[in-house]
Amino acid sequence: MKTKRIFIGLLLLLVLFFVTSCAPVGMTKEEYGFLYGIVHGFISPFVLIAKLLGTNIGLYAEHNTGSLYWLGFILGVVLLLGGGGGGYSTRRRWYD
Repeated sequence: MKTKRIFIGLLLLLVLFFVTSCAPVGMTKEEYGFLYGIVHGFISPFVLIAKLLGTNIGLYAEHNTGSLYWLGFILGVVLLLGGGGGGYSTRRRWYD
């Protein structure tokens, strides 16, 4: 029972973090680097859905540091989608 309560609390914190990470387009003045790139890459599918629904949320930070931001962005997308093909090696097929 206690682990379920901790899990729900952590899940709510994670959702709150993702919701506050999205900023309206043109509202930020600071430059975003590698760590923000990871965060923005991780939330990009959710932002894309919100953008399709008509909200004014930027898909990426306009004021970024360049290559490091985009490296973090791609790394965040890869982390969300499960990375490479590591699960392929765990499942073996037996042929007759």
